[in-house]
Amino acid sequence: MSISTLNSLSVKTSPAVPVERKRQRSLAQVMVEQIEERIRSGQLKAGDKMPSEAEFVSEYGVSRTVVREAISKLQAAGWVDTQHGIGTFVLEHRTNTSFRINPNDIATSMDVLAILELRVSLETEAAGLAAQRRSEEHLAAMRRALDEFEANIDQGGDTVAPDIQFHLTIARATGNRYFVDVMSHLGSTLLPRTRLNTAQYPAPELIAYLHRVNQEHEHIYEGIARQDIEAARAAMRLHLGNGRERQRRALAERQTFS
Repeated sequence: MSISTLNSLSVKTSPAVPVERKRQRSLAQVMVEQIEERIRSGQLKAGDKMPSEAEFVSEYGVSRTVVREAISKLQAAGWVDTQHGIGTFVLEHRTNTSFRINPNDIATSMDVLAILELRVSLETEAAGLAAQRRSEEHLAAMRRALDEFEANIDQGGDTVAPDIQFHLTIARATGNRYFVDVMSHLGSTLLPRTRLNTAQYPAPELIAYLHRVNQEHEHIYEGIARQDIEAARAAMRLHLGNGRERQRRALAERQTFS
């Protein structure tokens, strides 16, 4: 499998990007860029149902893991929304937003730490509002995300997509679309563990780490389910604070061995 395979499948409205320019991008990122171009060009319109996972695998010649990662990125960026058991649909994309943090510009570990500080403030309040305003549908969506996360840990599956879903559902439960806009815009690039070199950790250690992350999610869920505003806020603050500390330690380790 090669990047050139994906480049050859560029939409007709734009020429294929030379391989040299894409060498540092993942297959999923190239796929994301080409699907975004389909949406911008009108080939895929708001409300359209996206091709199935199997159809994308066949069209792009990539694995299901790559397809899932690409869909997660598109969802995090606010291009699409996945409805459990129904499919993934193109969203109306607002291009006139004044929010201008570009996740692709979050290049350094210090940048990530700074954004995590922003997330602590933003999502702590979101958790409190979600505890006040959540519906049974919101709780069901959170539960599905947590169960999927847990199931994927031991199977070595994707835990990023359900992680994003959990946090986005909390944002939706606030009833305030601006929380959703900001969280969608920041996307998966700001999940702390996507910036950690998890390959350096032995499998048992990585599995234990992911179980701890999801246990933190469970505490947030419990506070929201009980409509305990302060418990939900405290659990979210602890979760994101732990993520920031893990990122800080990883940065210190890199500086020690550099």
